[in-house]
Amino acid sequence: MARSPTTADAFNAIAESSRRELLDVIGGDEVTVSELVLRSGLSQPQVSKHLGVLRAVGLVLVREEGRHRWYRVNGPALKPIHDWVLPFARTWNARLDRLDDLLTELKTTEKPQ
Repeated sequence: MARSPTTADAFNAIAESSRRELLDVIGGDEVTVSELVLRSGLSQPQVSKHLGVLRAVGLVLVREEGRHRWYRVNGPALKPIHDWVLPFARTWNARLDRLDDLLTELKTTEKPQ
């Protein structure tokens, strides 16, 4: 089965760990490629390549100011990913809550030595 192109949708775009890392590095800021290179440890060509993919699927937006391009995360474009992950997060949160309850119960029934 042929792989889907990375520019097909947000899910394919974030399948690459470097792109997820760039989204993390950008976070709530607005940053230039130079800043991304410094913060991510990736080379300038790598950052530019990955930003191109993220832009193509709409996960990052760019604002041009003179010779600089400022990149920021497009939050609404992440909604399909958030919606897909949400049931998993609920399941794991419920399991971790049960584990926490069990550990608390074990601590209270444990006899001091």
